[in-house]
Amino acid sequence: MIKLVWIFVIAFGLNALWENFHSGLYVHYRGGEITEFILLRAAVVDAVMITLIATPFIFWPALNRRSWLIIIAGLIVAIALERFALSTGRWAYNDLMPIIPLLATGLTPTIQLGLLGFLSFKLANKLSGYQKAGITS
Repeated sequence: MIKLVWIFVIAFGLNALWENFHSGLYVHYRGGEITEFILLRAAVVDAVMITLIATPFIFWPALNRRSWLIIIAGLIVAIALERFALSTGRWAYNDLMPIIPLLATGLTPTIQLGLLGFLSFKLANKLSGYQKAGITS
């Protein structure tokens, strides 16, 4: 259970940074300004999604040994989310956003959940291992 908490905390931090760095690649959120509150709320949602994606990898040892699958799961979720959000006008990219051909989704949001999910999982494994060993720094 502590590993899930670590995953959420790490995922939130990484996503908060990611959201701030790539927010300049968007025109709007729901037709309005993209504020820090919106970016932090997006980071929370991303952290929840990553935690949900990572949960089976914690409880099933066979999946734990194949943690690279988190990248694929994150990509699938991100592509579905991006296509939905773009088709409903929830947000829009500006001309600076690199677009992935065939998928018609932005590069940074498409790789975000997979990459940061994998990193969060690996870092949480490392941190929870330190905790079990009694290592504090």
